[in-house]
Amino acid sequence: MERIRLGMVGGGEGAFIGEVHRMASRLDDRYTLCAGALCSDAKKAASSALSIGISQERSYSTYQEMASTESDLVAGIEVVAIVTPNHLHYPIAKEFLLAGIHVICDKPMTIDTQEARELIDLAKTSNLMLAVTYNYSAYPMIRHARMMIQSGELGELRVVHTKYTQDWLTEPLENTNHKQAHWRVDPKKSGVGGCVGDIGTHAYHLSCFVTKLKAISLCADLSSFVDGRRLDDNAHIMIRYEGNTKGMIWSSQVAPGNGNNLEIQIYGDKGGLVWRQEQPNELIFTPINKPGQTLLRGSAGLSENANALSRVPVGHPEGYIEGFANLYREIADALMIYRSGKKPSSGDILFPTGEDGYDGVSFVEAAVKSNNKGSVWVSL
Repeated sequence: MERIRLGMVGGGEGAFIGEVHRMASRLDDRYTLCAGALCSDAKKAASSALSIGISQERSYSTYQEMASTESDLVAGIEVVAIVTPNHLHYPIAKEFLLAGIHVICDKPMTIDTQEARELIDLAKTSNLMLAVTYNYSAYPMIRHARMMIQSGELGELRVVHTKYTQDWLTEPLENTNHKQAHWRVDPKKSGVGGCVGDIGTHAYHLSCFVTKLKAISLCADLSSFVDGRRLDDNAHIMIRYEGNTKGMIWSSQVAPGNGNNLEIQIYGDKGGLVWRQEQPNELIFTPINKPGQTLLRGSAGLSENANALSRVPVGHPEGYIEGFANLYREIADALMIYRSGKKPSSGDILFPTGEDGYDGVSFVEAAVKSNNKGSVWVSL
């Protein structure tokens, strides 16, 4: 079938996440990147487009011009990937949804829940897709962990402990010309949460996705350890899930020795699971009173969904780009259904949607509210 026509806003020269999205979209050969507003600077936007093969005619200096022009073209873009700083997600997504174009948005979806709800309602009334790239949910062993929990292999869940720790903001990198650091510690661009919004939301979404539990309240202690930093760079959060399951999240960007140390531990009355993003092809399962087992991606006995997302035989490592690409593949499947004039069944969708985006923003707001009130319990 004809490849999906993809556009991108953000992701110009010097950007990290934009290139990740482009690589992910190319891996299964399901998309053609054919238009972009890659930078707010017109010259940089044009040179960025040229460097990745977007024609001059479809390189735009503003996202408003891009949405308007592409919606009028017979072969205009069908979906746009938004890879800008957080504060721009909402106005850009709204512009493209109003233009009748599907949206793939990097996380967090917006900087407040009011904006998030508006985008969800707009997508629904326009019969358009709104997807959010919580990419860790598309790792094969995460999908297998989800299946194991749903099939009862861990029994009744008791504890979910998730951490996402980095070290890159241990020093005041924002006082240099470091572009990625500068906007992430600026409340006007990042929103009310710093570390908790940047990587804490990944940990939160992963814990809810794997367990299929709904969080009902949290208690947060947020810190800004670097002098003068206006947003948190470390977060300790306790969570109460539905039922009697308890959770903990530690997210930090000031933990020396940590690169992208995302780890989830899940314990029930029949056994436990441990998955680490830096060793993504392994899932450690320990049934109670039995030796632990290391389950390997691509090996015999894994779930159908886990195997469907594995690309190469066991022993060949897969990771970050492939996980991102798995989301893009599943989104492409949904877009093909939209293209046929139908709508995907919600039960068939595993990639994160606008509702997941809303939950992530709600989590950030609740954490900040709890911290500001003296680390009290706050409902979600």
